[in-house]
Amino acid sequence: MTAVAQKANKPSLFWAITDVGRAMAELGASLPFQRLYGKTATGDGHPVIVLPGFMASKRSTAPLRKFIRKQGYDVQDWGLGRNYGKIEYKNALIAKIDDLYQERQERISLIGWSLGGVFARELAKERPDLIRQVITLGSPFRAVVKKNNATWLYEYVSGGQKVEDIDPTLLADIPNPAPVPTTAIYSKEDGVVPWQYCMEKEETDIHQNIQVRGSHLGLGVNPSVLHIIADRLQYAQEDWQLFEPGSLLEDLFLYPSL
Repeated sequence: MTAVAQKANKPSLFWAITDVGRAMAELGASLPFQRLYGKTATGDGHPVIVLPGFMASKRSTAPLRKFIRKQGYDVQDWGLGRNYGKIEYKNALIAKIDDLYQERQERISLIGWSLGGVFARELAKERPDLIRQVITLGSPFRAVVKKNNATWLYEYVSGGQKVEDIDPTLLADIPNPAPVPTTAIYSKEDGVVPWQYCMEKEETDIHQNIQVRGSHLGLGVNPSVLHIIADRLQYAQEDWQLFEPGSLLEDLFLYPSL
């Protein structure tokens, strides 16, 4: 149960300019990992929705969804095309969750990358009885109006509308945790958003922050992230527990915050 400092600096120029290259290296490392990891599907088949990051589409999450499907889950894209950060996505996603639950009668896990994770947490607040758990990957939900290396892009595609011009009530609620098990994955080498804003302010029995090593653009293929996701998806709300590294070396080199 730890408190997280709120002050943060914009990601450094070094991490920003190397983010793409590091993401490509992580993709390369994930290929043998995915071939070797979990050759036998052990998932319970429950539905999982993956939400892409800002300006990204289902293509960006294809390797992640392929990995989740291989583990034995019914994984789906969010179904809204490219993520332009539109507020109206929220209602469309709530309708998708309602329909999917009506069809399957099973709680749904949400995995959101960057801005997709911000949406995932808000959806879990709206439908906590339908959501099994939330996993966020480098999602700056603690301070979406703070400076980061993608703010200019948001203002460009939104016709000049600034992030801080969004409904202030909604913005004030975004940092609040969802009342469902939530795993917030972040990297201190993130070249797009300040890592401090990608963490729950308070860790609890159902809210955990996990640091990994890697880029922002590579979080969806980072082997450490894939390992966490596979571990988390096996738990339901009733038996959910905090993630623990499998060994001391794994703790030191892969998950330094733990």
